Amino acid sequence: MKISKIWSTMMYLPFFICFVLFWAIPVFYGIYISLHDWSLFGGNGGFVGLENYTTVLSGDNMFSTSFYRGLENTLVFVGFSVIPLVLVSLGLALLVNNIPKKLKVFFRTTFFISYAVSVTAVSAIFKWLFTGNGGYINNVLNTLNIAPLNWLNEQPYAWITILIATVWWTIGYNMILFINALDEVDYNLYEAAGLDGANWWKKFRYVTFPSIKGVFIFVLMTTIIASFNLYGQTLLITAGGPQQSTQSLIMVIQQVVFSQNNLGIGTTMAVIMGVIMMVITGAQYWYAYRKD
Repeated sequence: MKISKIWSTMMYLPFFICFVLFWAIPVFYGIYISLHDWSLFGGNGGFVGLENYTTVLSGDNMFSTSFYRGLENTLVFVGFSVIPLVLVSLGLALLVNNIPKKLKVFFRTTFFISYAVSVTAVSAIFKWLFTGNGGYINNVLNTLNIAPLNWLNEQPYAWITILIATVWWTIGYNMILFINALDEVDYNLYEAAGLDGANWWKKFRYVTFPSIKGVFIFVLMTTIIASFNLYGQTLLITAGGPQQSTQSLIMVIQQVVFSQNNLGIGTTMAVIMGVIMMVITGAQYWYAYRKD
């Protein structure tokens, strides 16, 4: 028994060390910095308590204006991206799961391979595709006698471009999670449902979805978190434009810290962002598993 406990401790110890080094310490150190007047190059300027939080949340200065604009833009992206990233990936997983096994590996690899591409490459591809003057999409529209669109410098087309790029880039990861969950569903349940006269929708509603509900909730929460961390696509495709309408909250934090040399305010924004993410994901988790 003693050897077993020692072995168990040794097994989880690497995770615990990484958790402390790369999550717990940065989080608490970030909270500590947010309570101080801290600049990136000048260091700690002294304890200010909740003054940084008051400055960010008050709404009557340039920091709060930038924060609320970035938060609003981020929430817009979360609202528009989470649904297709979850539902389309689930639909693709259902389709791939029902094709012959010899082809399943090919399609799983094909859809997942885009996830291995860096955000820089993805952004370069879609910026070329949707560039207003000479972009591939507008050239196609011209050949069809359709007026070209100013994709990257006009709304809502800028958000549409970023959404398409994000879905293409990351949908394969969610699809693989759903396929793995579908592989674990007991096939006998489908046979029993078929004998009871259930159509494809009833099979999905009463057999498939209850069996993969845990994975569905996990994918939903991780997708919300990932969408909140929007940065690379907007920076490289639209540079936050037009008129800062696609400037995400992380872009605002980056500018406050590195361009305005204010680590205290930037860290405060990051802490508030983290709290908002925890509240949203916590509410989602509670809603999904609440008792009827």
